Amino acid sequence: MIDPLDKKIIAQIQGDIPLEARPFAAIAARLGIQETEVLERIRRLKAHGTIRRFGATLRHQEAGFGANAMVAWRVPDERIDEVGEALARFPAVTHCYHRPPQGEWPFNLYTMVHGSSREECRRMAREMSEAVQIRDYTLLFSEKEFKKTSMAYF
Repeated sequence: MIDPLDKKIIAQIQGDIPLEARPFAAIAARLGIQETEVLERIRRLKAHGTIRRFGATLRHQEAGFGANAMVAWRVPDERIDEVGEALARFPAVTHCYHRPPQGEWPFNLYTMVHGSSREECRRMAREMSEAVQIRDYTLLFSEKEFKKTSMAYF
């Protein structure tokens, strides 16, 4: 069971958290409890599987990025972990996923990069390609953002 205080905490973290040095202290102050209690409860909810993931969403336009691209890579299966881990370490990469190829689409690894321009995204992809020695890739640039919201439970 989720107790009433847990519900209040979930309601506070399911949307945007405060953009400040100690966002959980601000949440705790709103709820009239200590920051340590907020953090302990979030850890417990995560450990029990009530909260499955806790992530951040980058609104790239608001962060000053003029372009973003999903780089789709065709990576040999025996290198997928090695290449995925190497690409995920690049500072420009905000997401890195392994997905099985589908039909005529041969790509199986995906990285999202953000840059000031499309050319900067292309340059980053070339650098990443050189680093992992994978030449078979393509860039899919975002044209329009349709949705970027989190689920609201409470």
